[in-house]
Amino acid sequence: MSVREIRIFGDPVLKTVSDEIGQIDDRVRALVADLVDSVLLPGRAGVAASQIGVNLRAFSYNVDGEVGYLLNPRITELSGEPEFMDEGCLSVPNLWFKTKRYPSATAVGLDLEGNTVEISGTGVLAQALQHEVDHLDGMLYLDRLEKETRREAMRQVRESDWF
Repeated sequence: MSVREIRIFGDPVLKTVSDEIGQIDDRVRALVADLVDSVLLPGRAGVAASQIGVNLRAFSYNVDGEVGYLLNPRITELSGEPEFMDEGCLSVPNLWFKTKRYPSATAVGLDLEGNTVEISGTGVLAQALQHEVDHLDGMLYLDRLEKETRREAMRQVRESDWF
């Protein structure tokens, strides 16, 4: 379909809890195609529907050559000791901060046929699963930063040329 423009910090859709997908129809199929096209650009590990202005629970991912999507995803398991990982976001361009994430994650959702799909991963995939589900819950990674780091992040956002 097409690569969609990414919504930037400050857009209200990024702080809105996304709606569950009820019926899988042509509109949802087109959304998935756009999400997949949008995540294929270099440097992208995931794109949530809210990041392209659609208030539905869906995201795509592209980690280590594995490209896919989930509809109505939910995290079902987090394991390991949470650790600080460098994290950035397409909706907060060019800023990276240490964010506490679990090193292993499992998400469950649906595919376009309505079948249950489970995705498990470690490292970057675990981080991407947590990050994208956060988006669908109306949360940005900046919201997870420790107080002093968040203060610095917000200063950098205010001083950025895109804000």
